[in-house]
This record gives sequence, C-alpha cells and structure tokens, in this order.
Amino acid sequence: MRYITLFFGLLLVSLPGFAHGPTPQKAIESITIHAPVAKVWQVLKQFDAIVNWHPDLKNSVGDGKNESGGKRTLTFQNNESLVEELDYYSEQEHEYSFRLKTENTKAFPTSSYSVQLKVVHGDTPESSLVTLKSRFYRGDTGNTPPDNLNDESAVKAVTQYFKNGLNGLKTKLE
Repeated sequence: MRYITLFFGLLLVSLPGFAHGPTPQKAIESITIHAPVAKVWQVLKQFDAIVNWHPDLKNSVGDGKNESGGKRTLTFQNNESLVEELDYYSEQEHEYSFRLKTENTKAFPTSSYSVQLKVVHGDTPESSLVTLKSRFYRGDTGNTPPDNLNDESAVKAVTQYFKNGLNGLKTKLE
C-alpha cells in the first residue's frame, strides 16, 4: 500500500510539468504626443488606414467600416498579410478594440490577439496620451514551440510593433 501511495504522490507532483500549454501574454505601450486629442484621433479613427502612420506595414486595406465587424488586411514589409476585425468602436471615447481574424505566423508570431487602442488628454490641453494594450498567445500553441514562435518571441514582437507604431504616429503628428 505504501508503494501505491508513493507512486500516485509522485505522479501528481510530476503531471503539472507535462501540461504546460500556452498561457496568455500581455503587452501595453503608451506615448505622449504633443497634439490635441481631436488631431490625434483624426489620424487614428480610420481603422483601415493604419499604414499611414505605422512603419512596419507596407499596405492596409479594409471595408471602411468603423464599427463592430469592420475588417482590415495588413501587409507587412516582408509581404506577409493577416486580417483583423473590429470588436468595439467609440468615436466619443476615442477608442476601439480589435482582434486577429486570420492568423499568419510569418507575418506576426502570435496565434491570436486582441488589442485596445485609446486616446486621452495628456498632461496639457495640447497633448494626448495614446495607449495600445493587448492580450495574446504565442504563435505555436504546442508544448514545445520553436524559439521564433514561443512566448518570449511573441511578447517581443507585440511590444516592438506597438513601439514602432506609436513612434510612427508621433513622428506624423509632431
């Protein structure tokens, strides 16, 4: 009986080590832009016009719908594309949220993501704070992902994409 108890005890301790699938990751980046909220929102509000301010993109096309269900296709500098879809859009609150609709890990090393973009007043009436916040999963959701599709590479890619976009927006507006 003692051996059976020991066996099951060891089994219970070791099982969690085998069940280590993907966990949700998060990224948040903000930037202060020396321009009023209305001016910043004017550039950001057209969901499918991201190519006008994001340097990582070669092209963006969409259906022109700034409402839930609106879609855009992003083409990155490496000519790989993916599709995103709006979940929420508020002209009054200067914010929208969207998610990955069609995965392409060659374009971006995530299997899914959701992003919230929001513009609020900065420290002065003539400044704005733009925030990008995301929850996502790595590109390979198996237990042993390759280095280019693991949690670390996904966090790095999302963070860098946000930073590049926010800096591109700042450059365009200031």
